[in-house]
Amino acid sequence: MHRSHYDAVIVGGGHNGLVAAAYLAKAGRRVLVLERQPYLGGLAVSARAFPGVDARLSRYSYLVSLLPGRIVADLGLPVTLLRRRFASYTPVGATGLLVDNADAARTAASFARVTGGAADHEQWERFYRMTAEVARRVAPTLLEPLLDRAAMREAVGDAEAWSALFERPIGETAAERFADEVVRGVVLTDALIGTFADPASGLLANRCFLYHVIGDGTGEWNVPVGGMGAVSGALADAASRGGADLRTGAEVLALDPAAAGPGGERRAAVTFRDEDGAEHAVTGEHVLVNAPPAVLARLLGAASGEEPEGAQLKVNMVLSRLPRLKDDAVDPAEAFAGTFHINEARDQLDRAYAQASAGRIPDLPPAEVYCHSLTDPSILGPSLRASGAQTMTLFGLHMPARLFRADPDASRREALAATLRSVNSVLAEPLEDCLLRGPDGVPCVEAKTPVDLATEAGLPGGHIFHQDLSWPFAEDAADAGRWGVETAHERVLLCGAGARRGGGVSGIPGRNAAMAILTAGA
Repeated sequence: MHRSHYDAVIVGGGHNGLVAAAYLAKAGRRVLVLERQPYLGGLAVSARAFPGVDARLSRYSYLVSLLPGRIVADLGLPVTLLRRRFASYTPVGATGLLVDNADAARTAASFARVTGGAADHEQWERFYRMTAEVARRVAPTLLEPLLDRAAMREAVGDAEAWSALFERPIGETAAERFADEVVRGVVLTDALIGTFADPASGLLANRCFLYHVIGDGTGEWNVPVGGMGAVSGALADAASRGGADLRTGAEVLALDPAAAGPGGERRAAVTFRDEDGAEHAVTGEHVLVNAPPAVLARLLGAASGEEPEGAQLKVNMVLSRLPRLKDDAVDPAEAFAGTFHINEARDQLDRAYAQASAGRIPDLPPAEVYCHSLTDPSILGPSLRASGAQTMTLFGLHMPARLFRADPDASRREALAATLRSVNSVLAEPLEDCLLRGPDGVPCVEAKTPVDLATEAGLPGGHIFHQDLSWPFAEDAADAGRWGVETAHERVLLCGAGARRGGGVSGIPGRNAAMAILTAGA
């Protein structure tokens, strides 16, 4: 028999909800997780996207940077994250900019070929020493109660870094430090992933940049062995081991933040529909919402305000082989093992932003790809692995939801065609010639737009961060010392990407929501 009252009811079984469930269950709390989909993990899952093709793709999210080692250790997660030797490769004409983490001399020589000198490489080294130190200092604060702005500035401890990353538009910082447009663009892509912004104006791009370079104190983007599903699967196992009740096919319909209990006490009440269509009501001392703030508003029966806007095109592919490069000095297996930048020079980013702002799919969409299977071949079945097949994941920038709303199918096809043209412009052969075909003869390529994410995953505006990212400190003095998960309702907490210090595959807001409960009154 299922209980009707819990210490915590968690709305949404994505990775953050599972982190919260695992921490609370481990502490002996009675926990119920309600997930609308027939599976757990949210967008941090693996799937066989193409019929008859034995490749487990990280279909929505793909790399891990922000997941703290502390969460992995606390929950005993059997998760392996592999460092990529090659940070990035950016084609430039018949050559390219290769950043080799294991060979500083090779990286320096590559900069010299592309930029014509040593100045930008020296600035690159200096700039990323600075961001590494900021990451080392800021990352531990993400698992603590919020610092206020002054305390965060003191924690950073570097006035130059504070100005460059927190106060001045990151586009200005890049333009001031680097002369080459390609180098500027490589820096700025971390400020634009999933964020539709002009890095030269305002500070939204800065916030995105910070989350991309903070990482787990290192800023490294690592490959999860077994795919993203291995991460969410380990979290689900941890929550289940602790005794959490994990239910799939359970769609939450409404949330009452202060329902009357049998003795007149106040509890939060949740109404949900199960997979058979029956409606149920449960109560909790707390309800943790692993869903966007706009969804929380709807569950409360309140106006959700302006819908956030996602801005990305995600393309999943399986290749029969890697494509050839125009650059004979770099092996494709090196170029595609890290982040492969496509038409992401600063001027190209600006042009694509202007076109998208005017309501047009960019002529030459900026994008980046990487091949998970080059670092972790375990996601491929034995025969695929033996054949030389590889997975390829593409993330396209400056693809806001507004471009896809009028005619989702036609605009998706147009965006994919434009993106493939962009990819082909930097290769020595068409990427289409390298696509694996499934048993049905159909090429193994699929595209996901913000509208698709809104439809398939329930993300308003298809925003992968649930809403625009916030600073990792309290902007309102009244929030200092809190966990960044609180809402206007005492018993209702955010535990997903829309919480402060949310976004990315991190588990941070899930843990912080659990800590807000477990440390209350301590």
